[in-house]
Amino acid sequence: MSAATIAATALTQDLHAWEAGGAASGKALTAWVDARLALHEAALAALLAVEEPRTPENSLRLYDVVVEQLSLAGAQAGVLNSVAADKGVRDQAQLEAQRVAMAASGLSLNRAVYDALSAIRLDGASPATKHYLERTLLSYRLAGVDKDQATRDHLQTLHEKTTRLSLEFARNIQEGAKTVEATTPELDGLPADYLARHQPDAEGRVTLSTDQPDMQPVMTFAASAALRERMFLAYNTRAYPANQQILLDLLATRQEIATILGFRSWADLATADQMMGSAANVRTFLTRLDEASREGAHREHELVLNFARQQQAGLEAIDIASRGYWYELFRRSAFDFDSQSVRPYFPYAQVEAGVLDTAARLFKVEFRPSSAQGWDPSVSVFEVIEGGSVVGRFYLDMHPREGKDKWFSAAPVVTGVRGRYLPEAALICNFPGGEADDPGLLQYNDVVTFFHEFGHLMHAILGGQTEWAGVSGFATEGDFIEVPSQMLEEFFRDEKLLQSFARHYQTGEVLPSETIRKMKLAGSFGRADWVRAQLYYTRLSLDLHDQDSAGLDLDTTTKRLYQSLQPWTWLEGNRMYASFGHLTGYSSNYYTYAFDKVIALDFFAQFDPADLLGCDAGSRYRKAVLEQGGSKPGRTMVRDFLGRDEEFAAFSKWLHEEFEGGLIFTDAVAHGE
Repeated sequence: MSAATIAATALTQDLHAWEAGGAASGKALTAWVDARLALHEAALAALLAVEEPRTPENSLRLYDVVVEQLSLAGAQAGVLNSVAADKGVRDQAQLEAQRVAMAASGLSLNRAVYDALSAIRLDGASPATKHYLERTLLSYRLAGVDKDQATRDHLQTLHEKTTRLSLEFARNIQEGAKTVEATTPELDGLPADYLARHQPDAEGRVTLSTDQPDMQPVMTFAASAALRERMFLAYNTRAYPANQQILLDLLATRQEIATILGFRSWADLATADQMMGSAANVRTFLTRLDEASREGAHREHELVLNFARQQQAGLEAIDIASRGYWYELFRRSAFDFDSQSVRPYFPYAQVEAGVLDTAARLFKVEFRPSSAQGWDPSVSVFEVIEGGSVVGRFYLDMHPREGKDKWFSAAPVVTGVRGRYLPEAALICNFPGGEADDPGLLQYNDVVTFFHEFGHLMHAILGGQTEWAGVSGFATEGDFIEVPSQMLEEFFRDEKLLQSFARHYQTGEVLPSETIRKMKLAGSFGRADWVRAQLYYTRLSLDLHDQDSAGLDLDTTTKRLYQSLQPWTWLEGNRMYASFGHLTGYSSNYYTYAFDKVIALDFFAQFDPADLLGCDAGSRYRKAVLEQGGSKPGRTMVRDFLGRDEEFAAFSKWLHEEFEGGLIFTDAVAHGE
């Protein structure tokens, strides 16, 4: 099969696994993946058969078809593993995702492919092409392609093991939902619409799930400390004990891979091709975060604790399960802001429309409902239109279902390649709503999350117009990928933008400006504590991957680290590591969120606060960052947009805004004066 025939054949195959029956039948899904892997193998054979001098067109193009087909198969098997209604299909999707990962691992250790790519002449090639090839060759070296055949075979076996363990870890979280029983009095403090959806049985008991729409309101509003504790422990043990040994096995396998490749630890290997460069550089960054947040977090804790002691006689400390509840009550007192008061202004449908309108205006595109098929009837599909032409498609799967992944994420569906495939991506979320009698009233943090995830989606679509699949969409360094999401979430703070969609779902009243002012002040309180939480998660992911896992006690390590960074009392029985899904995805590199927050806030500071959606920063940002996908190094994109490297000033200002006018009066409030 010629290169042209292979490329053309790929375009005639069913593009979506669910359109080929893969969402309803494991057998159909396997057949669809088989077809993609067959094209991957054909392109691979054609690449190795090239006899003339190697060029980007006769060799890298074939390699990119290999990557393109693996990406399609892996992305859609991954999506169905997360969302398919039938457990049999989810199980088969997990096996297919594992099969695709095995093929990718084999490709990364194929010495003949590495030699073929190394021989490509880059005379006159574009910067994006040069970057793609250079980054690909580096990834081969980091995989161990220069080792002898026996070592490569062993490495492939180890990579296959990590894939299997990671998928099992994620599945246990996905399907490990628990329920918590509560008495009617224990529901005191929860919103009226929540109570209406949770009617007591004949014995006066209410059953709650650990899914986000049930769990989060309990942790924020429930006056019963006993209920909050039961919910916290149920949520943080939903994948325990199954994931405890899986995690230990995963850590040991990753460390073995790192050792074979000559790295001190997995953390050094995992950062070698990232912006950060090494585990030591990560620790230097974390020290700076620690120093920047320590004093503010101490003051926040003292304010909240003193306030809580005023409200509850005999209270000595606030435990981890009650932190959110006491923060909520403190904000009500200190800022005259009750977060329940804004929920009626954020019904799901209006928030969705508002997020889409914001993104459309900012990035100069249109979103049009599509008749295209999704994997479930509840999935909404939209086309992205620019200049009258369709330039991409996205899927919104936004509410909980039985067996569906319980988190909030953006996922690639089709990797865009200019002239071949339009980019497609999906949001897989668990917001309230989705039923005819439920308006899906969101907390304001939910709205921020929606903006965040939509930032990922726009990165996939606008960055999915590149020449090469291997640098399309999300394909940046892993520690740059959270920049677009965290940048877009900052738009939630704009009053004019909020009032364009935040209307009371019953009366139509626009969210009042004074309420927005109070919400912003209340929302800024707790930022230092947020940084400390990020430090905890980051240090945990880093420390677990930066040491010999032999003899590691996960419970002791997790508790000790928590107590060194957090002022809230540890709750015995907390096994959060067993459901910390980022340990499989980001592995040691959870620092990405905090690192990218610094970059994102510096980016956002370039926008005109008086005209966020109309100023020229939006167009510059789209061109310099989003449209590049992964075709430039993250460091280059930062410099292209800012004209310099990122600076800490915007982050420092954001971190300390709560004490620059917003909390002038709260010392008196906290001490009951």
